[in-house]
Amino acid sequence: MRKKVLITGASRGIGRAIAETFAKEKYDIIVTCKESVNTLKELAVKLNETCGISCTACRCDAGDYEAVKNLFSQIGDVDILINNAGVSYMGLLTDMEYEDWRTVLGTNLDSVFNTCRFAVPGMVRKKKGKIINISSVWGEVGASYEVAYSASKGGVNALTKALAKELAPSRIQVNAIACGVIDTDMNRNDLSKEELKQLCEEIPAGRMGKPSEVAKLVLKLCEAPDYLTGQIITLDGGWI
Repeated sequence: MRKKVLITGASRGIGRAIAETFAKEKYDIIVTCKESVNTLKELAVKLNETCGISCTACRCDAGDYEAVKNLFSQIGDVDILINNAGVSYMGLLTDMEYEDWRTVLGTNLDSVFNTCRFAVPGMVRKKKGKIINISSVWGEVGASYEVAYSASKGGVNALTKALAKELAPSRIQVNAIACGVIDTDMNRNDLSKEELKQLCEEIPAGRMGKPSEVAKLVLKLCEAPDYLTGQIITLDGGWI
C-alpha cells in the first residue's frame, strides 16, 4: 500500500513543489490551503492524471483547531505530515496590531500543534510516522522587522525538538527544515527586486533557493534512517 501524506499550504510555492515531488514518487497525497482552493483543486487533478496516484484537495485553515479536527475526521490516519502553511509580516513591532500577531502565530505555529495533535495518535498506534516542519533561519537568529514571523518559527523549532523526544519511543521521527531565502511568491511580494538582489549578494551560493530543492530535502528526510530525529536542518546556501 502507498503511504499517505498530508501537506498543508500546498497551493503554491514550497508546498506545491513538495506535493509534486511526492506524487512523482508514488505517495498518495492530501493537500490543503486556506484560500486558493481552485488552484489547489487544479493541482490535485493534474497530479491524479499525470502521476497515477490519489491526490485529494481540501480547504482547511490549518490554524483553526476545529477545522483541522474536521479534516482528520474525513481523511483518517496519515503516514507522513508536512507542515508548510505559513504567512509573513514585515514591519515594526510598534506598528503591528494584535490581530496581525495572532494571524502570524496562528498560521505558522498553532497550525503545527493542530495537525500534530490529530496526526500523532494514529502514528503512535502504528509505531511509525514522519513529521516534517517547514521553518526558517529567522527562527534561529531572528530578523529585524519580522518579530512575529521569527517568534513563530522559533516556536516551530522548539516544538520540533520537544516532540521528537516525546515520540522517539514510538519510533516516530520529527524534524524541521530552516529555509533561507527561497524563490516564492511570499518573498517576491515582501521584498523589492533591489532588496532581493542585495540578499542574493549576501548569500555565498549567490542565489535564492528553489522550492524544488526544499521539496527534495523533505523527501530525503522522510526516507532517512529512523535514528535521525529532533533536527533543525538549515537550507540557506551558506547564508547564516
